[in-house]
Amino acid sequence: MTVRLPRILAGLVFLVLGGPVLAAPPELSAYGNLPDVEDMAIAPGGERLAAIARINGQRELLLLDAQRNVLRRSSLGDLKVRSLEWVGNEKVMAITSATEVLGPEFTTHRHEFYGAMLVPVAAAPGELIFKNRPAIADAIFGTYGTRRIDGKWYGYFGGVELTDNGRTGFTFNNGRPALFGVELAGNQPRKIDRSGAEGHQVEWLISEDGGVAARLDLDDKGQWDIRNQRGGLLASGIDPLGNISLVSLGKDGTSAIYSLLDEKAEEARWFEVALTGGKAVEILPGVDVERLYVDRSNGRLLGYLEGGAVPRPILFDPARQAIFRRVYRAFPKLQVELRDWTPDFTHVLVRTSGNGDSGSWFLVDVARLKADPVGDERLSIASGQVGAISTVAYKAADGLDLDGILTLPPGVPGKNLPVVVLPHGGPHSHDEATFDWWAQAFASRGYAVFQPNFRGSTNRDTAFRMAGYGQWGRKMQTDISDGLAELAKQGIVDPKRACIVGASYGGYAALAGVTLQHGLYRCAVAVAPVSDLSDMYSTKYYESGNSRLRRLNLEASLGAPSTFAEVSPRRHAAQADAPILLIHGKDDTVVPFSQSSAMANALKDAHRPYEMVVLKEEDHWLSRSATRQQMLEAAVGFVQRYNPATVEAPAK
Repeated sequence: MTVRLPRILAGLVFLVLGGPVLAAPPELSAYGNLPDVEDMAIAPGGERLAAIARINGQRELLLLDAQRNVLRRSSLGDLKVRSLEWVGNEKVMAITSATEVLGPEFTTHRHEFYGAMLVPVAAAPGELIFKNRPAIADAIFGTYGTRRIDGKWYGYFGGVELTDNGRTGFTFNNGRPALFGVELAGNQPRKIDRSGAEGHQVEWLISEDGGVAARLDLDDKGQWDIRNQRGGLLASGIDPLGNISLVSLGKDGTSAIYSLLDEKAEEARWFEVALTGGKAVEILPGVDVERLYVDRSNGRLLGYLEGGAVPRPILFDPARQAIFRRVYRAFPKLQVELRDWTPDFTHVLVRTSGNGDSGSWFLVDVARLKADPVGDERLSIASGQVGAISTVAYKAADGLDLDGILTLPPGVPGKNLPVVVLPHGGPHSHDEATFDWWAQAFASRGYAVFQPNFRGSTNRDTAFRMAGYGQWGRKMQTDISDGLAELAKQGIVDPKRACIVGASYGGYAALAGVTLQHGLYRCAVAVAPVSDLSDMYSTKYYESGNSRLRRLNLEASLGAPSTFAEVSPRRHAAQADAPILLIHGKDDTVVPFSQSSAMANALKDAHRPYEMVVLKEEDHWLSRSATRQQMLEAAVGFVQRYNPATVEAPAK
């Protein structure tokens, strides 16, 4: 049987140059639904693909051969699949998550648990790692790669051990993950290394032969050490905030690479130390590393993506560097992501997005220098229906250089438009000049959409990100409105016709825009927002088991607890100067639902106009199509009511 994935309809030239603007915009479901192609992965042999795709309205996991014939298809329903990876050419590993309600003995009411599902190409049923292992919890706590050893594939995972207490059944041994190697053909786990001590966090690097190459141990006071397979000390130090992490093996497999955040210098630093011991040497000094490229087959570092206005892939091997350079050059006007590749780099899986492209997947045959389209993320959005995307540079009130992403309504000139200001979440994240389903949905209804990369964002160096420390509701907030002022100065938007919309930290910024700031916005839509910093601080600290490191990190990011009331929208609900829509998922494990319900109560008590939408069985990431669509319809409808895109007639 052959199933055709949602395909690009007109090819690369059409995507780059754009197409005709259609008269009627797509339905909101074209934006709010999960993409028609959510994720893809390529097998090591370069022929087989795995894809999560929507076929006849149903989400399915598809395993396909070189001719795109279906080798296997499995219905997914609302299963939350976070990533796909081939393990050899005969099996796919899907990392999934599920929200679970916990009992009173835990420090949190809900938790997002992760699992690893093995799906063979053959007809055998899929199976969860640690399934039917009563002495190990049925979840994974960290993934550490796969290795092929003596012809067999192994996966490496953090697992929590359980103790048999007889009549009471199995209970947590200590609740801290140990390291297990799992022979994947038979799902047979074997403990490789012990869990950390009480108050300690542990990470591992896996050697090429499946052992522990390096182990990082970090205690609650910030003291850390890295040891090799024999327990020999490789590096040690003290970081009060615990900003230390293992990265990968070195490029030849004989060293370990780790990262530190230098608070004083306001920069991330990378170090390499031989696995046999010796002095750690700093690598990539002064380089802004956006992501790393690691060989999954052996854990070696292949290279990195250097950040900046135009990110550049840098690979240590000149031949591979040439391949990556050619791939990027093939898509000069689009945002390019290298999502997967074969071990020999003969085939590369690329995702593109940007002007005229609502999300496309290409399989690049490097030898033939040919990019074959293999998937289209949003079939119901034509190329000409993608609003124009650009980057706008501006300065903050204190002179700091900033930028943001501007999306215009399709086919409409940027002049005196109503505007939706859409700050990102995180806050340590950033927006790029790429297709954004939320921004494009508003643009399709006639709004300019501005996504500011305020201080604290990750689109620049570490110093820029750290400039956001302690600036919730302060300079991070005015950075957003400074961007609105710049667009008004250029005549692109009408500042009197602005609303602010956001999720997570962006939801906080939306609330702050009409409570801590005034006279700027006609309405605010806050999805899964933080409304009270004191409550967030105490909740996160308690959920961490009163970890000292967690407390110090929260205070570094948020500022002194004594200042939280000054910048908490809930405490300023009576000053809200525009209608507010609150939207929150009941299964949110990142920002508790209580943050929105408390804000709603404060607005009600203050007799300020507000509405609230509850998303049943939805998490923080809007992982389900139905509730994501519910959110989008509510948000767009609210903005249209209070800030209509059509020009209003003057009052008589």
